Amino acid sequence: MPDALLLLSFGGPEGPEDVIPFLENVTRGRGVPPERLAEVAQHYLHFGGISPINALNLDIIAAVEADLADAGLDLPVYFGNRNWHPMVEDTVARMTADGVRSALVFATSAWGGYSGCRQYDEDIARARAAVGEGAPELVKLRQYFDHPLLIESFADAITDAVATIPAAQRDGVRLVFTAHSIPVAADLAAGPPVDGGRLYSRQVAEAARLCAAATGFTDYDVVWQSRSGPPQVPWLEPDIVDHLDILHGKGIDAVVVCPVGFVSDHLEVIWDLDNEASARAAELGMAFARAATPGTDARFARMVVELIQERVSAGPVRELGEVPGYGCTVDGALCAPGCCEPPKRPTRR
Repeated sequence: MPDALLLLSFGGPEGPEDVIPFLENVTRGRGVPPERLAEVAQHYLHFGGISPINALNLDIIAAVEADLADAGLDLPVYFGNRNWHPMVEDTVARMTADGVRSALVFATSAWGGYSGCRQYDEDIARARAAVGEGAPELVKLRQYFDHPLLIESFADAITDAVATIPAAQRDGVRLVFTAHSIPVAADLAAGPPVDGGRLYSRQVAEAARLCAAATGFTDYDVVWQSRSGPPQVPWLEPDIVDHLDILHGKGIDAVVVCPVGFVSDHLEVIWDLDNEASARAAELGMAFARAATPGTDARFARMVVELIQERVSAGPVRELGEVPGYGCTVDGALCAPGCCEPPKRPTRR
């Protein structure tokens, strides 16, 4: 039986003075020019320099703690981030001081791939190395992109969003799923080589298929958002805003967007969808609704507890999809040989 649970996330600034240091942490080693950081900083400053991610994660932790108690699991829950306070290194040091010798790790990413999974393994390994001898064993819970409770939550959110579209336009509403874009090369390298790569984009497509089927949609689109990096580097496309133009050209006058790639209303969701995509739809005269993310749904915390029960009591593995999932690792080890190589950084000239 583990001693604790660590919720491991991306992190986000909590005030205007945090924004640039946070973005420097996010982009460290990538050669991103200061002017690009200043451009992205404006997205955060538009909301007072505060990302909603930390507060949303604290809400998730409170819900998980309550569900753990209901399930009779005595697991204190710790919180650590990759890019902003509380930093995971500091959290693991506190866990060690508290006498934690083994802990499960729930990452707030449902996906495979370098950014979605392996980078969290690197966080775990880095934090343990920073603590040194006596650091607890950290077992990362598996990817959960097709967990029934996650799919049910998204499906209900889609149904609720469709209900906000004017009645006269509902019959022709287009369902569009979106997830964070990544470089095409990174997607090709996602997953064990024996599995053929593209694990991330295949998992996103599978989650979209499951959500669409649960809501009665037989026709839908999968697009991407939040790309960054130099324009000469290919990323997964099309972008959501560009796709709205395409739909408008086809005579679509109503769209529901489901951010299936996100567990909570991160800044990418509220900026790229609630701001940019919504504004573009309005310019095109399209009715627009965005489905809620599942992090605030009670089923999300229940899912976390089910993932824990899989490990501690050999509970049933509940998954719906046909695309493989990985991600359950010990102390930052790889899921499988050659799995999810980090993307090659372009040489700056």
